[in-house]
Amino acid sequence: MNPLCFVLMPFGRKPAGAGLTVDFDAVYADLIAPAIEAAGLEPLRADQELTGGIIHKPMFERLILSDYAIADLTAANANVFYELGLRHAVRPASTLLLYAEGTGQLPFDVALLRALPYKLGADGKPADPAAARQAIVARLREARELPTDSPVFQLVEGFPDIQRLKTDVFRDRVKYREEVKAKLAAARKQGAAAVKAVEASLGDVGDQEAGVLIDLFLSYRAVKAWQDMIALAARMPPPLARSVMVQEQLGLALNRDGRGDEAEAVLLAVLDKQGPSSETYGVLGRVYKDRWEAALAADERFLAEGLLDKAIDAYLKGFEADWRDAYPGVNAVTLMELKDPPDPRREGLIPVVAYAVERRIAAGKPDYWDYATLLELAVLSGRKPDASAALGKALAAVREKWEPETTARNLRLIREARERRGENATWVSEVEAVLKKRA
Repeated sequence: MNPLCFVLMPFGRKPAGAGLTVDFDAVYADLIAPAIEAAGLEPLRADQELTGGIIHKPMFERLILSDYAIADLTAANANVFYELGLRHAVRPASTLLLYAEGTGQLPFDVALLRALPYKLGADGKPADPAAARQAIVARLREARELPTDSPVFQLVEGFPDIQRLKTDVFRDRVKYREEVKAKLAAARKQGAAAVKAVEASLGDVGDQEAGVLIDLFLSYRAVKAWQDMIALAARMPPPLARSVMVQEQLGLALNRDGRGDEAEAVLLAVLDKQGPSSETYGVLGRVYKDRWEAALAADERFLAEGLLDKAIDAYLKGFEADWRDAYPGVNAVTLMELKDPPDPRREGLIPVVAYAVERRIAAGKPDYWDYATLLELAVLSGRKPDASAALGKALAAVREKWEPETTARNLRLIREARERRGENATWVSEVEAVLKKRA
């Protein structure tokens, strides 16, 4: 998928000053859309995106979430200037301005923003589209080399804190329809059918604001409705569907639905787009971990060894991408324990992971994964009293059923590896059983 470029412009034939009329559809078809495609982007025109370019919240969200934008200021269209103000306030470096020469002077404030001119013929169509296209392509390529703008929806694209936390804090930090938020909160307690009923009540998802769609998406995750997550991602407006948060969670859902190859492709594309991330590498590590377990079950020993190394490498890269995030770190040391013989690197890594999670807890906002990390580290170090203390705190912090299920699985893998080596792991099975009851 190429990055999206949102186009702000009037449509049809419109008077543009100085006695000229502009054929904006021809400007788009002959000039703007080909230039966007030549720059390696995908055009998305505002007036075709929704109902005639009407200004409302879903359209604004698509505008801000799109990677790039082009605004044609010819004719001084009120909608275009209004939308440009919103876009330019949060993503100026990736926004290109155009205007037709000879149609009047640009407003003073806009004239300072390096708007790019193009020539018009007597018929109102671009007079020299090839030359103008080259200039647009060059400016768009220049924009792709500039530092990334800060989108207003940082939670789905550029979350500044530990990456895995963005899904946890989403409902608290993003304002959207309170009645839908309440319905989804109740539906998550009832199960997948209830969440699906809430979606059905919303009508066309394309008309919903981003907050509603993300909450619905994460609600399907909470009830382990993986296929519904995948289907919803496919129906989301493209700018939201391509955001980092949605793509990461789509990778998780695909993997849980048994479509590991597709999950890997999605996650690798995210890494290629945004660079190393603790959350993306953490989900990718889980993909390789599941493949490793499947290879073990099929008695493919050599394949299993290779997949285990890939899983460890992914988790390590995730931890190294953000030392504050203990989640990929604890998964790395757990998988190191499963190697035969155990990977000696885990002995030096365990104290680092422990420090990371202890600092997170000391900050005053611990969650389930923090206590689950302490639990796994205590099991790995053979500290039964510490494991018992962490287990109680983890159980009290469970939010979604798949959380203790994931931890129980990790403990099972540790127990089985130790049993194969002839070690006594009875007490680990007891902890594992308690977690399964909570799942």
